[in-house]
Amino acid sequence: MHQPAITGTGVFTPSQVITNDELVAAFNAYADKFNAEHADAIAAGEVEAKPQSNSDFIFAASGIEQRYVLDKEGVLDPDRMYPRFRERADDELSLMAEIAVDAATKAMAQAGISAADIDAVICAASNMERAYPAMAVEIQQALGIEGFAFDMNVACSSATFGLQQASDMIKSGSARKVLMVNPEITSGHLEWRDRDCHFIFGDVCTAVIVERAEDAQAARFDILDTRLLTIFSNNIRNNNGFLRRTRPHGVEDRRDMQFMQEGRKVFKQVVPTVAKLMSEHLSDNDIAPESLKRMWLHQANKSMNDLIGKKVMGREPTRDEQPNILQDYANTSSAGSIIAFSKYSDDLEAGDLGVICSFGAGYSVGSVIVRRAG
Repeated sequence: MHQPAITGTGVFTPSQVITNDELVAAFNAYADKFNAEHADAIAAGEVEAKPQSNSDFIFAASGIEQRYVLDKEGVLDPDRMYPRFRERADDELSLMAEIAVDAATKAMAQAGISAADIDAVICAASNMERAYPAMAVEIQQALGIEGFAFDMNVACSSATFGLQQASDMIKSGSARKVLMVNPEITSGHLEWRDRDCHFIFGDVCTAVIVERAEDAQAARFDILDTRLLTIFSNNIRNNNGFLRRTRPHGVEDRRDMQFMQEGRKVFKQVVPTVAKLMSEHLSDNDIAPESLKRMWLHQANKSMNDLIGKKVMGREPTRDEQPNILQDYANTSSAGSIIAFSKYSDDLEAGDLGVICSFGAGYSVGSVIVRRAG
């Protein structure tokens, strides 16, 4: 058995930012136009009027102040309200692969390794650009990596589930170094015309290098243990897929083909589940909550994170103990906890303990206990 360790992380951040005020202005213009065009039907009770959004509502509901996106113009166009990406030829590098290569290159540089050193690539993300060929295999080729690659999707928990896969490969000896990437182009699956969720997501890509601790060329975090949990729920769902064309009205602009969420139900059900799994995971590893130096939680909602942290720690965690990046990046699905880890881990000292935890649709929960090595 080999000791797996995280030795490098990388974050690709788009150059375009949408503030809450910009998003609200575009949404309200769309809502005004919709309500004017459907005034008679709204008056007759046949169509529901679109309510106005506002920045105070967004921040109070989520803690989000802005989000990064790959295409700002399309999202803020009241006549469109979704991104506009150039269609690429089959022999061109795909958009997901492009941002994954950027993040992976940064992670390899931090780890002090090259593509020639890597044995396997895992692309773990919520929404793949296509079903096949696997995004991971394209990323592998673009980087010039030999070995094998595969995709996996466990929604917002994809990164922590990916870390367990990478960790298990290192432990078993089936790979010496693994690249795990999380390209999340969430702007493509978000319904920007829905007031209840139009503010939630942002685009990003993260990458992590996991390798044998004995091979590490840079500072490392040893992965002490991992734990996963899934419970089926329809409260977060996206019905898009290849069977869409077989259904009645399958090619129409159906709301259920984008991100759908029963937010209040999710909050009530997920928070206790995550807190229980984290607490039991720590206890089973003889780690007292007060021994934790840091928790890098899934960046979905500030109130959720605050309550989970309080349940695990038995008190309000400090900002240092539970850093958030949500206000700047919004919810970036599987990448959120990895962004937090990448940005808020360098200051930890040898022996310091932390937990990377993500949770999302499924429901799915992943917990990864790490320790900073000397």
